[in-house]
Amino acid sequence: PPQRGGVEIRPVEGGALVQARDVPEGRDATPETWTVVSRRTPTDEEREDLRFAWIVAAHTKSNAVVVVRDAAAIGVGAGDQSRVGAAERALVRAGERATGAVAASDAFFPFRDGVDALAAAGVTAIIEPGGSRRDEEVIAAADEADMALVFTHQRHFRH
Repeated sequence: PPQRGGVEIRPVEGGALVQARDVPEGRDATPETWTVVSRRTPTDEEREDLRFAWIVAAHTKSNAVVVVRDAAAIGVGAGDQSRVGAAERALVRAGERATGAVAASDAFFPFRDGVDALAAAGVTAIIEPGGSRRDEEVIAAADEADMALVFTHQRHFRH
């Protein structure tokens, strides 16, 4: 079984990268620890799908954006060099089913463009760690689109 907690050490040229080990099923998957940062609060149905999307994103490492509807992952974008690219890749997979869906990002949105792309496709709620220098722009994008935006304060993205 995978180890829980502790640190991971990865060799890199000239040294090593040390980072906290991710714990996908830990407290970060619990809605009680989340903060709604948008004007609109997620519905109960959106909360359930956000929880599922957050867990799927935890297991889809590296610039992952996951689109979920009715407890099914309908679009996954991962391994892209940008968060908006990951969102766009997930939306291509989701197609028209993205309307009314929710999305999760394994790390924060550094710019509003990813949120704008999800909103344009009809996604109604997003869950992400928060913590970007541009969080206020991201929150504004969600509010402009009447989306619910939830911060978990725990990122799944690892190098």
